[in-house]
Amino acid sequence: MILQDFLCFDDKGLCCRYGDFYLDPLQPVKTAVISHAHADHAIAGNNEVYCTEPTAAFMQLRYAKMAAKVFNMVPYRQSFSIKGVSITFISAGHMLGSAQVLMEYRGVKYLYTGDYKLQSDATCEPLEWVTADVLITESTFANPDILHPNPVEEIKKLADVKLNIMLGAYGMGKSQRLIRLITDHLPQKTILIHHRIMPLNGVYERFGYSPGKYQLYGRKLMKEQKEYVYIVPPFTFDSYSRATGVKRFFASGWKNLQVNNQDTLFISDHADWNDILETIKQVKPCEVWTLHGDGSRLKNYFNNTIVVKLLG
Repeated sequence: MILQDFLCFDDKGLCCRYGDFYLDPLQPVKTAVISHAHADHAIAGNNEVYCTEPTAAFMQLRYAKMAAKVFNMVPYRQSFSIKGVSITFISAGHMLGSAQVLMEYRGVKYLYTGDYKLQSDATCEPLEWVTADVLITESTFANPDILHPNPVEEIKKLADVKLNIMLGAYGMGKSQRLIRLITDHLPQKTILIHHRIMPLNGVYERFGYSPGKYQLYGRKLMKEQKEYVYIVPPFTFDSYSRATGVKRFFASGWKNLQVNNQDTLFISDHADWNDILETIKQVKPCEVWTLHGDGSRLKNYFNNTIVVKLLG
């Protein structure tokens, strides 16, 4: 029997009371199961953390000694137990080390996706399918009007830009994917990297996922016009909103983060509407619980043929 209170929100985040742990907590907790290392899912200060090894490496790089008191680093597909709840990490395809969290309790399987994507990405492990009775899916882009284009076709938009390019992107995950795409599909471009992205690249390389060819940014270089692509984190991108002699793009799945209607780069690391429908098809759940977005359109789409519950 599916337990409707197997997961619930409280002031610290998404809690599994049956196992006395939190999934990607919002505040420090005693026991945290972390799906991936992005800051909105992996905070500092937890007492004990369960995650993949790359996720631990990113957290230790970002938070140093404050990352967690104890790290339990578990490979994909290796089950462990927390107070009677059996847990297995399944690759989520979102970024290096990202995991879906498969939980089994009293014979029922609950799959928490964390953030995930179906698009190919040479800088991380691909998403892996498993079946479950309950799918707890992020619904960031659970809207039939949002369909993300092919990332290769998007990156090729930069091919004809002869000015140097300032390319804004989140430093962990998105930047490495962009470096790989540009290296593979726009070899004529020279990639420059902001100094805060360099140590993150080092983690990727340590785990065998080289982003590609790049070099550290130098101020004098961008004064030349040599088809440079300078990849910078959002705060740097925003601070150079009036930069001259460069073409500005921001890589995101969100329309409101694009520079303008002409200079768009829709490259997303999340599942879009069709991807979510495909995930439901592959996981074969009896119920779908949504969070991290508006799940109402999914509820209307299935019209009670599948139970859809909006967690938040």
